[in-house]
Amino acid sequence: QVQLVESGGGSVQPGGSLRLSCVALASGSGFSTYGMGWYRQVPGKQRELVARISSGGSTNYADSVKGRFTISRDNAKNMMYLQMNSLKPEDTAVYYCNAYTIVVNYWGKGTLVTVSS
Repeated sequence: QVQLVESGGGSVQPGGSLRLSCVALASGSGFSTYGMGWYRQVPGKQRELVARISSGGSTNYADSVKGRFTISRDNAKNMMYLQMNSLKPEDTAVYYCNAYTIVVNYWGKGTLVTVSS
């Protein structure tokens, strides 16, 4: 079973940057076939899509992060990344790594990003 582990969260001031990473463990040779995504959630709100990258490299972004965040993947390392620039307080959330196949979704446990002065 695939296990997803996020890293790179932390506390940063508005306007700062962070780079989140997600590694897919026990994925064998299948990682390159997975769609991957980053989601985030804050208390009192539902989990929302931040960015997706397909197995073919196509990307989608939430309107709130377009122009500031960049999603990427390195299939040789079974890794996915989210470069976050020009961070705003409203970006504060727990960020979750997601992998999706035809039949199942996998989720990481999340990493906390806090943007405040």
